[in-house]
Amino acid sequence: MQVLDENGNEIYQQESKRIIAGILGILLGSLGIHKFVLGYTTEGVVMLLISVLTCGIGAWLMGLFGLIEGILYLTKSDEDFVYTYQTNKKGWF
Repeated sequence: MQVLDENGNEIYQQESKRIIAGILGILLGSLGIHKFVLGYTTEGVVMLLISVLTCGIGAWLMGLFGLIEGILYLTKSDEDFVYTYQTNKKGWF
């Protein structure tokens, strides 16, 4: 899999974390575990804190975000996923 940056330079191959992040987003989305897998610590902590500090009231919203993100991750090709979420570090949706 060859991935190019915006300048046309080749980026060394990266293993796609698409499947694991997608499944975790769907199953444990309210805890933000899928964000930690992708290396988005800030976004993962935000999702976790919203779920915990609202005593679960905000967990349904974070769960919905996780479900949507999990579906988006699983519907992308490996190349698109690596470019969008691992190379360019797009944190939300």
